Amino acid sequence: MASDTLALLIDGDNASPKIVTGLLAEIANYGVASVKRINGDWTGPNLKGWKDCLVEHSIQRVQQFAYTTGKNATGGAMIIEAMDLLYTGRFSNFCIVSSDSDFARLAARPREQGVTVYGFGERKTPRPFITACDKFVYFDVLNGAAPEPKAPTAPERKVHKPIAAAEAVAPTAKPVPAKPALDRTAAPTSPASARSWPNRLRTSMPVLTASPACPIWSRLPAWWTWRARAIARKSSWSSSRPRPHRNERNKHGTQNH
Repeated sequence: MASDTLALLIDGDNASPKIVTGLLAEIANYGVASVKRINGDWTGPNLKGWKDCLVEHSIQRVQQFAYTTGKNATGGAMIIEAMDLLYTGRFSNFCIVSSDSDFARLAARPREQGVTVYGFGERKTPRPFITACDKFVYFDVLNGAAPEPKAPTAPERKVHKPIAAAEAVAPTAKPVPAKPALDRTAAPTSPASARSWPNRLRTSMPVLTASPACPIWSRLPAWWTWRARAIARKSSWSSSRPRPHRNERNKHGTQNH
């Protein structure tokens, strides 16, 4: 493996200079990186942190302007460079450093020529790019900063406060509200009498007092006067005349015929 020749291609828009030290140490296990290039728009402020890292590790930077917003010009330049290096036939391994799924086809093409492809990216790298490589390594593994599982925390212990003597006493029963006193002076009325017309009239009529100079009939409205007299005549007529028995009614009716 030490005699294998590698080509290292880094996508500057999707990588950080913090991973370069661990990246080169990992690549040394697969062979010798004779070509080390990084593509990006070096006129922008996003790639200013790469300067010292590139000088220290002898990585060649390739300028690729961003012609328009939202287009991956850097990825297109990396694909052209990878194809040029592949057709030379001098490399047995390719190392692609990016977290972009656009390089899935780039990783699959050298494998068709029998070239081994190693991929490097973040945990958010799409699955198609990961499966297109022979081996894929995450950035946090290169830095030795793999996310450690959280240590289980002990559950909080609830402290039970001692109950005071006054609080320990059973709560007193709620006082029952007293029932209103019954008015025993009012005469009880039966349901039958309450439904009768005189009682209904008595409850709805206004309370009026009569005097010798002003009779009570003259103080009532015209409708109440007529209604009260009609009910009085009907009740007096019904009470004074006894109702005949059913057999007697039939008997009188037969005699009339």
